[in-house]
Amino acid sequence: MDLAVRALLLLLLVQLPASSHCTDAPGGDDGGWGLDSKIEDEGECNIEIRDANSITHTEFMEEYAYAKPVILRGLTDNTKFRILCSKANLLREYAEKTVRLSTANTHSYRKVDVRFEEFVKFLLTPQPEDILGSDTLYFFGDNNFTEWHSLFEEYKAPPFSLPFMHPAYSFGIAGPGTGVPFHWHGPGYSEVIYGRKRWFLYPPDEAPEFHPNYTSLSWVSRSYPNLPLHQRPLECTIRPGEVLYFPDRWWHATLNLDTSVFISTFLG
Repeated sequence: MDLAVRALLLLLLVQLPASSHCTDAPGGDDGGWGLDSKIEDEGECNIEIRDANSITHTEFMEEYAYAKPVILRGLTDNTKFRILCSKANLLREYAEKTVRLSTANTHSYRKVDVRFEEFVKFLLTPQPEDILGSDTLYFFGDNNFTEWHSLFEEYKAPPFSLPFMHPAYSFGIAGPGTGVPFHWHGPGYSEVIYGRKRWFLYPPDEAPEFHPNYTSLSWVSRSYPNLPLHQRPLECTIRPGEVLYFPDRWWHATLNLDTSVFISTFLG
């Protein structure tokens, strides 16, 4: 393990107050992940929301697949997957497994391996505004598919597929104030399992101004309030059971408002 991370774990073990520990009670609305520290500002929502009974695959392809983001509700029932993703269940199954963490900056190259239990107990904490992206550690995407296969096979991905594209899952868990700053890639879906996740999106031809090593929380606090109305992003906060779809090459950034468990389906 990285020596700096070991030192951080020891420091957190000494300093972590009792009030910041999560409860492990199964069946709660937060799956046992809830922390005392939360971000209350959900922002506005200017992205279209469609319910499963109000949209067909054909409408999805014609209106959104290549044109703009959309939030979809009720497409799948992931109740079983949600139960499996409670804190108690994941610790029971994966406590001794190694997970790979990434620094949460736009050009993220540093990777750190830790035991899943160490990540949950010591690194899954609220993120301060003044920390740099290169100094954060974010669990998302680097999942060992063999070890996590039994969990992923219980997930029901959104049924609206794109021609000639195949899905790949990325699973994540993150504390309040964490998030990935602006970047782009191919199309995909993101579903929140526990917590709330705030999204910011720009079309491919409207690259946002941001510092690649400043966190999403820093951008929201310092840059976002000063944006003229015509430079504001498409945005919305999604909750458990809601799925956000983003088209190819759309710029996007995320901010976790609570301790969040989430899964993305990338199409490629």
